[in-house]
Amino acid sequence: MRDLHASLPHPADNGDLAARIRQAAHLTGEFLLRSGETATQFLDEYRFAADPVLLDAAARAMVPLIPSDTEVLGGLELGGVPVVTALSLRTGLPVAYIRKKAKVHGTRRLAEGADITGKRVLVVEAVVNTGGQIALAAADLRGLGATVTHTLCVVDRGRSGRANLAAHGVELLNLLELT
Repeated sequence: MRDLHASLPHPADNGDLAARIRQAAHLTGEFLLRSGETATQFLDEYRFAADPVLLDAAARAMVPLIPSDTEVLGGLELGGVPVVTALSLRTGLPVAYIRKKAKVHGTRRLAEGADITGKRVLVVEAVVNTGGQIALAAADLRGLGATVTHTLCVVDRGRSGRANLAAHGVELLNLLELT
């Protein structure tokens, strides 16, 4: 197994990164969340993922959080795709792009890219709220022969995601938490 952390220092303070992500992506208003809840604050993951310097800084800071036994990074459509790609570029780990539903045309696969069968897959997402889509993806990936025990996100909204995922046998690892 490769040591992902040997040459990458863990940042001592993610405060500046948190402030930069907040400045780029924090919105106020009324927002309907996937869970059906409404929120008056929203972190638009596409706004920080669209900034290559900010996305790279987040990926660099996330590398030390990747479990050492990870064999494949699995990015959830759509928010996890830029994050998982940036992590792959930083670590050299292969990527599987995880769809919400398998396509009915083309390859008809749920996971595109790297083979996940018999591999330890780390599910990657940008922002976690309740963890519902991650729990569904973990079950689907397990059904395809992958081992899924962890998920990694840039921002945990600090709601019910951690507990919900734990109930599905998935530990949530996060770079930042919305407070």
